[in-house]
Amino acid sequence: MSLHIIKHGLLDLVQDAGRYGYQHLGINPGGVMDSIAMHVANILVGNDPSEAVLEMHFPAAEIEFEETLLIALAGADLSASVDAKEIPVLTPVIIQKGSVLHFGRKQNGARIYLAACGGFAAEEWLGSFSTHTKVKAGGFEGRALQKNDRINLKEKQQPVLSADQTAKIFPWRANVSDMYREHSFRFIPGNEYWSLDETSKHKLAKETFVISRENDRMGYRLGGVSLQMTATTELISTAVARGTMQLLPDGQLIILMADHQTTGGYPRVGHIITADISSLAQMQAGEKFSLEQVTLADAENLLLKQQMDLQQLQNACNFRLQEYLQR
Repeated sequence: MSLHIIKHGLLDLVQDAGRYGYQHLGINPGGVMDSIAMHVANILVGNDPSEAVLEMHFPAAEIEFEETLLIALAGADLSASVDAKEIPVLTPVIIQKGSVLHFGRKQNGARIYLAACGGFAAEEWLGSFSTHTKVKAGGFEGRALQKNDRINLKEKQQPVLSADQTAKIFPWRANVSDMYREHSFRFIPGNEYWSLDETSKHKLAKETFVISRENDRMGYRLGGVSLQMTATTELISTAVARGTMQLLPDGQLIILMADHQTTGGYPRVGHIITADISSLAQMQAGEKFSLEQVTLADAENLLLKQQMDLQQLQNACNFRLQEYLQR
């Protein structure tokens, strides 16, 4: 055994990069909400960047370590501590056997990710270890973690830690400031964007939107100005994706997130670019943001730049981790 859930949180899930290739069968990709945080947490402990992680929301779980383990936290800052010792995000940390990880209060962000060196021995379904709660498959028994669950690791590591330490915080921190945005997200026009009236197109680019309380892993319903189409027409249900901005009958928008449906019949007025989805995933109810229209070429270049930054971080971490891991 490795991790023992002694108190479960609001929604603690095993997730990875997602389950792709099955949307034609009505199976959505799922996966982590914040892929940057997943990649960074895994990189910091020497894992493959897409290895399964724990995605937690506040209040998050209390976790007992049943063996000494190298971990990293990324994403939201939920005031993590181990036996009253503060544990920073974006930094590799070795946790002593018998110690308990606790999350005190939410500082910023909506979701925190925990990666363990070696990876979790999660259940695979259709090529992914992500938890699909609707069909109760993948992850940990296809459900959120509960009290007294125990999560095994794929392989046992032997990080260096002296007997008198409860945690060893490594002397470096990942810089992800250029990978996230605040309060402004970029989008490309959707198939029905051109059917918006001119006033609505102007509002979409100039007005501020707020995330309503109706938000979860399926989608973020927004509040703000009302948008209108030039004509009311019935649409055939067509494919949607993470980041699709649908216009609801009341003139408000909903942005589809990780657990989105595979098809939809509402107008697709835009798509949040992939490079900005992680930033949006860390927004909470009541927070406001604006939208900026970009071209498809811009979206591709921004994603490529983000992937290059992650690759550079991985190269640096792999080099620095060599002295700490005995494989």
